[in-house]
Amino acid sequence: MMAQYLEIKAQYPDALLFYRMGDFYELFFDDAVAASEALDIALTKRGKHEGEDIAMCGVPVHAAEGYLLTLIRKGFRVAVGEQLESPEEAKKRGYKSVVKRDVVRLVTPGTLTEDTLLEARRHNYLCALGNVRDEWALAWADISTGAFHVMPLGQARIGAELARLAPSEVLVSEKTDEMLREVLSDLGIEATTLGASSFDSGAADGRLCSTFNVATLAGFGTFDRAELSAMGALVDYLDITQKGRLPLLLPPKQEAGARLMQIDAATRRNLELTAAMSGGRAGSLLATIDRTVTAGGARLLERRVSSPSQDLLTIHERLEAVRWGVEGSFSDALREVLRRVPDVERALSRLALDRAGPRDLAAVRNALTQALGLSERLEGVDLPALLGRSRACLTGHDALLELLESALVAEPPLRVADGGFIAPGYDDGLDQSRTLRDEGRGVIARMQGEYAQETGIGSLKIKHNNVLGYFIEVTTTHAEKMHALNERFIHRQTTANQVRFTTTELSELETRILNAGNDVAEIEKRLYDTLKAEILCSAGVLGELASALAEFDLALGLAELARQRDWCLPLVDDSRAFQIDGGRHPVVEAALQKSGDPFIANDCGLTAEGEAASVTLLTGPNMAGKSTYLRQNALIALLAQIGSYVPARSAHIGVVSQIFSRVGASDDLARGRSTFMVEMVETAAILNQADAHALVILDEIGRGTATYDGLSIAWATLEHLHEVNRVRGLFATHYHELTVLAGKLQGVKNATVAVKEWEGDVIFLHEVREGAADRSYGVQVAQLAGLPKAVITRARDVLEALEKGERERASPKALIDDLPLFSVATKAAPQTVSRETPSELEERLKSITPDDMSPREALQALYELKGLAKSV
Repeated sequence: MMAQYLEIKAQYPDALLFYRMGDFYELFFDDAVAASEALDIALTKRGKHEGEDIAMCGVPVHAAEGYLLTLIRKGFRVAVGEQLESPEEAKKRGYKSVVKRDVVRLVTPGTLTEDTLLEARRHNYLCALGNVRDEWALAWADISTGAFHVMPLGQARIGAELARLAPSEVLVSEKTDEMLREVLSDLGIEATTLGASSFDSGAADGRLCSTFNVATLAGFGTFDRAELSAMGALVDYLDITQKGRLPLLLPPKQEAGARLMQIDAATRRNLELTAAMSGGRAGSLLATIDRTVTAGGARLLERRVSSPSQDLLTIHERLEAVRWGVEGSFSDALREVLRRVPDVERALSRLALDRAGPRDLAAVRNALTQALGLSERLEGVDLPALLGRSRACLTGHDALLELLESALVAEPPLRVADGGFIAPGYDDGLDQSRTLRDEGRGVIARMQGEYAQETGIGSLKIKHNNVLGYFIEVTTTHAEKMHALNERFIHRQTTANQVRFTTTELSELETRILNAGNDVAEIEKRLYDTLKAEILCSAGVLGELASALAEFDLALGLAELARQRDWCLPLVDDSRAFQIDGGRHPVVEAALQKSGDPFIANDCGLTAEGEAASVTLLTGPNMAGKSTYLRQNALIALLAQIGSYVPARSAHIGVVSQIFSRVGASDDLARGRSTFMVEMVETAAILNQADAHALVILDEIGRGTATYDGLSIAWATLEHLHEVNRVRGLFATHYHELTVLAGKLQGVKNATVAVKEWEGDVIFLHEVREGAADRSYGVQVAQLAGLPKAVITRARDVLEALEKGERERASPKALIDDLPLFSVATKAAPQTVSRETPSELEERLKSITPDDMSPREALQALYELKGLAKSV
């Protein structure tokens, strides 16, 4: 057995080997040590190898999926080695023959299909990067749904596209591994390196034709060599990991990057589109706007948020679909139907990979039933173009639906081996075998009663196990009576407390029952395979059905959101307009609503004339809401271009080709980058890539270095955005000197976030108004943060001196040198003025005894003291 284990393990040195032994997957040697630590399970030992104990641990087969998920999340790959024959079959080859085993699947992050290993509302993408003669292409697939896409791209766009897809696994060639390491590291992705042969574009053509059973790929599009390389590598990897059983992939869909809004990795992170800064989905834009009720609809929304469109026809069709949902009176009824739609895409994938069960057959049946119900509710309804095309995909499946309804019980079991999923009356042979099996159980019960009466032993039972089959069991106290009847009752086994017997008629009945039970299992397995084949023959139209249901779900979900939050229908055209009236941040507003606080809406006007720039220079204190204002306008543009209503009173948006956001920054110590360096790298990307249809939001450029260095960088950046990039943009800064550019550069205007001072404190009004801030209120914000009072007082003194010097054009260094040093001792114990004779005020204070005074007397004394204090 260990020789067999080592032979299989040698083929998968980089994976943990789950070696099937009966009801357990066992791991040995270093695999066992690593798995026991990762899974927190006991590490034992079994036998020796080369004089050393063999480490061993194991997990139950029935619970293996949970352990697999833990290992995959911790970065392991797992080779699943199954028994390919029964022990009885092995013994036919010889008494000491080892059961045949081999790896049936290599489990990796990008090749998961089980519901328990995947997030239902997210795609799980496997990507491959192809490179042929300096031309690059990206292919990606979600084998749990069959989605398969490819696009050409420049090397500079690799990071942005991978950030858009957020893949679980990326395949790269040995020759490109080194040049891609940095960009993959930035995204936190571990590459899977394949040999050059997997990326061979010549072999890829034949590999893909074989996969899709076509003579040529021309029917799917015209693919260049880099695209063929990427797609071929992806299919080859699936062939390796799935051991020749390829998933149900849809024909490759060629995507054009120019049709999508371009968003780089830093902007996605800053805007928290699909994941919050803190990690996880909660707090992201996606989580805030998701009102879908199906897994397919949720995945479609994720794709739309990650990939907003630039195509006006597409945007308008999506907006019309949402408007139909907003203005319709039956959305709630349709959503109730959609709530009962199962995840048919993933059911189809599991059926194709032979990892499915009867419930996946039922999922297809239930999806067809709900699609028919949805279509009936839409009869006679005038639908917008997008939903009209989707409605056409909901019908035409009557034959398959009739077959599945007649064949399956209402609630099938999880596994085929559990049996009982084929409905009575569907197959005559199955019904006959079931009758014999079930009546046999009744005969056993009657036989038990007869034997009990015959022997006079009321506790006599007829039981069954896999070793003895059916047997008669009595307690040891009745053993002698049973032995006395040995001509009829044949002794089989004696245990500590029971004695077991059989009879000739019981053995004959067992044979008939067992044959019937086996017949039932074999017939059900055959019928399952037939039903699965029928479903897979219709996989193409079922995929279209799943897409249609997701489209309805998304449109109605966005309509529900618009009604709940009072969002408006945006006007999107090909101009360079950007006029938002009463705009709100969708995520912040949702958070405030939970606490009952209102969100202060603000306008934003960035409409550009011709090809000129339009930039608003935003000043104001920290904590006043500048970053929220910047982000909300970027998110409004993005929402409009995914085809959603937007959080505003009205919105007119000329199509945005790119969104760039540099709001906040953190260091990257692992790569030796300071916060300022990260800021400059992100700013450089914006200045080098932004075009005239881009929307740029920048916050506090240049604040990570010396004042004059930072001011000069911010100044030059703003001029470049205006003169060269000609963008629509929002530029927030604390460098008030930049506000003079509003009078020098056409299209640049000043705005500020209003605040109000009250008795030394600052009150944030969160209102954006025209004009420039005269100060930053940093000391007041520091006070709100809880800095010690002594520090705040000292900061005010220094600030006052610096501002005075600026007015008088004095050197800041000289002014600071003239300030007395901060002294805790001096502040804690101020000096007192000594006098030879006490003052009148002091004498009066000494004469007062508060405990003996009435309220009126105390008030009178206070006035007296105030009068005396004026004369001191």
